[in-house]
Amino acid sequence: MAIVKWTPQQRAWAPFQDLLTIQDRINTLFEDTLGLKDDQALASTTWRPLVDIFEDDQAIVIKAELPEIDEKDIQIDLDNNLLTIKGERKLESEEKKENYHRVERFYGSFQRTFELPATVDREGIAASYDKGVLKVTLPKKEESKPKKVQIEVK
Repeated sequence: MAIVKWTPQQRAWAPFQDLLTIQDRINTLFEDTLGLKDDQALASTTWRPLVDIFEDDQAIVIKAELPEIDEKDIQIDLDNNLLTIKGERKLESEEKKENYHRVERFYGSFQRTFELPATVDREGIAASYDKGVLKVTLPKKEESKPKKVQIEVK
């Protein structure tokens, strides 16, 4: 970056012109490397739905955000200690008729895999789907649930 003496007659943004040039070069580098030339290409790249995982005394619960995905397009597999959620959000072809200025949401196939602890009762796993949120409940085995022991004072 060249050092240039700045005078008040120059535009106020002139000192930042080099920063904007660097930003443009970095953007071009990412576009060339990832093959992303437009927003449509960005929206069709691999995506991973966001999940919340929490635990209580009875179960471990996984909640995944899957908006605008039909229940039939979601698949849950259990193989050994791995729980896999996969599916696809399809880009509707009829939406192309509307004059979109920007497409930022991701479309295409997704897959998330979670390793299950040995405390999960594999036979009791249940899933529900409501308002774009997939909820997978992984109940704990009886022997792994916490037990309270009363202490007698003598």
